[in-house]
Amino acid sequence: MEIRQAIHSDHARALDTAGLRREFLVEAPFRPGELTMTYSQIDRIVLGGIVPLAAPIGLPEGIGKTFGVEYFLERRELGLINIGGPAVVEVDGTAHAVGTHEALYIGLGTRGLAFRSVDPAKPAKLYYNSAPAHRALPTRLLTLADAASVKLGDAASANRRTIHKFLVPEVIETCQLCMGMTRLEEGSLWNTMPCHTHDRRMEAYLYFGMEPGAAVFHMMGQPQETRHLLVHNEQVVISPSWSIHAGVGTRAYSFIWGMVGENQTFDDMDVVAAADLR
Repeated sequence: MEIRQAIHSDHARALDTAGLRREFLVEAPFRPGELTMTYSQIDRIVLGGIVPLAAPIGLPEGIGKTFGVEYFLERRELGLINIGGPAVVEVDGTAHAVGTHEALYIGLGTRGLAFRSVDPAKPAKLYYNSAPAHRALPTRLLTLADAASVKLGDAASANRRTIHKFLVPEVIETCQLCMGMTRLEEGSLWNTMPCHTHDRRMEAYLYFGMEPGAAVFHMMGQPQETRHLLVHNEQVVISPSWSIHAGVGTRAYSFIWGMVGENQTFDDMDVVAAADLR
């Protein structure tokens, strides 16, 4: 497991390109046949990818001890979204079929987890976020039909997109974790503009669905001290609560967002006008 420390905004403004990438970018969350895990001390989020091939994948042996507990989800909840082929996730012995662009919520107290691909030739790619939790809530599968979906933006500002909100209060009860998926329409490039910060929540972005050779310029930093990360397909950005988080791609793309923090109010944000950015 890789551990990332929390970074103060004054420290971040002094980092060079390599430093920003080291602290805020997860470059290879998906590795064939493996489960990856990055633990950020920013709101204690854990994130990673799971790519089962011929054999199922379980949690690493003894991972609970790393978190000072008996087992990983003893004091945590977990959400995942599949961006690959069909998967089967066993939760304490109960199998859940998770199709492409479907989500699964797994509550506190779950001991046994196993992940497998229905067809190893078309492996699942399960992206997960995990957050500290205070009570047990039931496991639930969420399809696109279950999500609270909304279209935003317009062609004139190149940000026509559909937001599919999976793990949000109007769809499912969680302790604190929120997750969803945003898909840009062809010809749209910006994911959030005007951009914003939200002091009460951090956020993590998995960018995916890019064509070969495409990239996203992820904007970060304080509104008057902006920086950027160049992000390629299937990479994750860890965004602190003090940072803006917007991006523009060379082509249309999709991303999964996950939020952990004080509240679950999706619209609780401080919008920053483009004219005020520096």
